[in-house]
Parts: sequence; C-alpha cells; structure tokens
Amino acid sequence: MKLTFLGANHEVTGSCTMLEAAGQRFLIDYGMEQGKNVYENQPLPVAPGEIDFVLITHAHIDHTGLLPLLAHNGFRGRIYATIPTVELCGIMLRDSAHIQEFEAEWKNRKGKRSGAEPVEPMYTVQDAEAACRLFLGVEYGKRIELAPGIEARFVDVGHLLGSASIELWITEGSTTTKLVFSGDIGNLNQPIIKDPTYIQQADYVFMESTYGDRNHDPRPDYVAELAKILQRTFDRGGNVVVPSFAVGRTQEMLYFLREIKEKGLVKGHGNFPVYIDSPLATEATRIFRDTDPDCFDAQTRALLEKGIDPINVPGLRISVTSDDSRMINTDRTPKVILSASGMCEAGRIRHHLKHNLWRPECTILFVGFQAVGTLGRTLIEGTDLVKLFGEPIEVKAEICQLTGMSGHADKDGLLRWVNAFTEKPRRVFVIHGEDEVENRFVDTLTEQGFTACAPYNGAQWAIGAEGAVCLQEGTKIRVEQRTGEGANRAATVFQRLLSAGKRLLRVIEHNEGGANKDLAKFADQINALCDKWDR
Repeated sequence: MKLTFLGANHEVTGSCTMLEAAGQRFLIDYGMEQGKNVYENQPLPVAPGEIDFVLITHAHIDHTGLLPLLAHNGFRGRIYATIPTVELCGIMLRDSAHIQEFEAEWKNRKGKRSGAEPVEPMYTVQDAEAACRLFLGVEYGKRIELAPGIEARFVDVGHLLGSASIELWITEGSTTTKLVFSGDIGNLNQPIIKDPTYIQQADYVFMESTYGDRNHDPRPDYVAELAKILQRTFDRGGNVVVPSFAVGRTQEMLYFLREIKEKGLVKGHGNFPVYIDSPLATEATRIFRDTDPDCFDAQTRALLEKGIDPINVPGLRISVTSDDSRMINTDRTPKVILSASGMCEAGRIRHHLKHNLWRPECTILFVGFQAVGTLGRTLIEGTDLVKLFGEPIEVKAEICQLTGMSGHADKDGLLRWVNAFTEKPRRVFVIHGEDEVENRFVDTLTEQGFTACAPYNGAQWAIGAEGAVCLQEGTKIRVEQRTGEGANRAATVFQRLLSAGKRLLRVIEHNEGGANKDLAKFADQINALCDKWDR
C-alpha cells in the first residue's frame, strides 16, 4: 500500500491524505487551507474521477472544504462519514459555496473598473449540492466493508458533533494491516459532546498535533468567567462580540449563556439580548437539537430527559438577512453577538469588528484556536490597528480569551490518546500541526519510545511486509520564503513585541480597582519578566 500526504502537514488546515491499497485509491479528508498558507498543499496526483471513495473525520471546512471541487472535477464515488457529520456538511459545504460565489462576484464588480479579467468561483452551490448527494452516513462503532480487502470503523473522538477517528483494516494477500487516523482529537469535559474514545490496537497511526507542544491553562469555571466578562462590558455600556465557529463553539456558548441567565449571574442588565448572526450557525443549532441524544454526554442527556433544551437561551435573537445583521449595530443596548467565522477571516463577524473594535467599552471575546496569519491571531497578539473593508480600524476594545476553551486535546491529551494503544504502533505519522509544533511533538513521542516522523506535503510512503518506507520526501519550501516575506521577519516580530507591550498596558488599566493581593501577584510576574529580558 502507498500513502501520499497532500495537506495539513506542518500546518493546521487543508487536511488530505491519499491511500492506494487493495486495488483502491481513496482519500482521508479533503479540506480547504485557511489563514496563512505556510506550505502549499499538493494537488491530487490523479484525476478526481480515479478516486474510488473518501472518508471524512468531521465536518469542519479545513477537512471537507474541497469536496465540492472534487465533485465538480469528476469524482462520483461515495463519501463516508458519521450521520451527524453528513447533516453538518449539508449546510457547511453549501455555505462555503455561497462564500466562493459571493467573493467572485465582488472581485468581478471591482475588476470591471480596472479592466481586470473576470474570475470564476472555486466552486458553486450546485457543486456543493452534487457533493452532498455522494455522502453516506455511517453509525459510530459499526465495522463496514468499503471494498474487498478494506474495512473501516468510525469511533467518537470528542472534537465536534459527529467527529471521528477512523480505523482501517487493509488486507493485501494474506496480510492485514490496521491503520488509525485520529482526526482532530477532542478536549476533555467539553459541554454537549462526549469525551474521546480511546483505541487499543493499530499497526500505523496518523495523528494530529495542533497543541503538541503545550498544555491548556487549568480549566476555569467557564460560566463564571464568561459572566464576569459580560458584567464588566455591559457595565461600560459595550457589546461582547464573539467570533465563534458556527458549528460546535456557538452551541457551547449558548449552553453557557443559558446557565448564566438561569442563575441570574449578570446583575443589572435584565434579559440581555443574545444574537446569533450567522445563518450557518442557526442551521447548525437546529441540527444539534435534532441529533440522536446518544451522541451527547451524560449531562446534556440529563437535561433533555428533564425537558430542558440545553442551548435554548431566553432573549435569543436570530439574524437571517443582511439587513437583520446591519440592524444589530444600530441598537445601542449592550448585547452578546455570536458571529462566524471563528478566526475572523470571512463572514459577518468582520462587519461587527468594524463597528466594535474601535469602541473601548466593548469586548472581543475569542473562544477557539486562532491559526497563524488569521485576523483573530493578529488581534490576540496585540495589534493596535487592523484594516477591514479597506478602512483602517483602531483596536481599542478589550481583547479577551476564554483560556483553555478548545475543541482540541492539549499535549497531555494527545499523549493520553496515543498511549492508550496496548502495544506501541510500528510508526506514528504526526500531521495537522504548525511547523515546529509537529517537530517538537515527534521529539516527545520519540522520548517516550515511539517511532515517529512528521512528513511534509507531497511525501510518499509505502507500507508492506518490510514496514514503512519513505519513497519521496515532501516539499520543505515555505510559501513566505518564495514571496520575499522572510526579509521582513525581524521587523515583524519586533512589531508584535511592541503591540504585546501596549496590550499589557491596556490589561493593567482594565484591572484598576482589583484586589490588592491579585494586583501584587500580577506586578511580581511582570517585574520578573522584565528582569529576565533586562539582563
């Protein structure tokens, strides 16, 4: 059997691996690159019509976003995924196609004035609908035959509703080899969905490494922390704007907000309004409500058994049209605005940032991972100025994160997952992590006695009786080196440091009036850091 690593290697988006085995050629995920492109994804080495089938780990666009393009270019095989993933992809791929069409239309309107050649969307809604017709839903835990010599099982990995690790049994001749693709491994104790299921046996493992070099902060009381953020922002007369992934994170936030309102944890602001300003998030919330309760964790099932909708927030308002969205910012009532996309790269959230970033009374609250090169990452790193819709916007709002709130396992969680195998796999292929993070996680696995490597996009490996053999190294040429950005790296890093310092000053000012004990501890930490760098 042969494997070709095509995407999300030494970066965190654009997942895709191609396998050729038992007379079949198939893909594990076919995702879109998002944010800063560090290493180019490699094109499919064969025509899409020559792909026999696709297996999908979960619905996020960085794992599924190129499926409509695959269908457009001639793929007619089956796409296998869990039943909730099929439902979510039905809305997410159509939404992605709407974005592709809208952006192409906008570029063409702008290009007419300069005489530019017209552009075509990457794919259309029609292409997305064609891809959706190819999906086949599979139950968790059921072993199925995909083709003679190839069997698969989807196992709940606790990252997102419907997310799965995929077990593959591949028989060639008299030899059966078991591969496990982790998908995105979930964090423990997330609301609504279950914790990851651990797998005990594999010959070869392909695992993500998003947080492979660090652990999450100690898990806070999310409800209490969120209530504090709402209280101080509403007391200032501002809005809390939450760039929130439409699927997963939005529903978790609704879960917390329902509890905050039920317990009356925000004082003096009555039934404060909560807006979902994302048609996709609205549809995703409907799918969460309609999903088989067996997919949910024990706490969520207990609420449902009592007749409580765990994500039904009193005062919830749904914005469907663009006019609905625009009206949100004409209302000066302090409010919560949940809007996609989670990394601020597209969608209505950018309009809400334009209207709220410059207001010091407002808060921008990040509740998910922000990839390098995204607007969300830039804001978290402390920039003072951003450009939105061609207009410079000063960053005066409070920038916050609910730390530890992640759909991804941290370093300890990843190690817990891989150490669940009763015998160490023959090799662990580390994928889906930022460049140096993958390398560091390989080092960690090696120290623990695993044989591990981190292939680059374009790498090819053969697996047979002699084990795993590298046939071709992937490309290690970084995109920014080819575009000349490397020369400005030192200046960029210094600018980040300067912005971080200014952000620290804002944090200090926001803590005026805090408890003396806490402020003293904060001051000691800052002084210790200054002493380290002032030597």
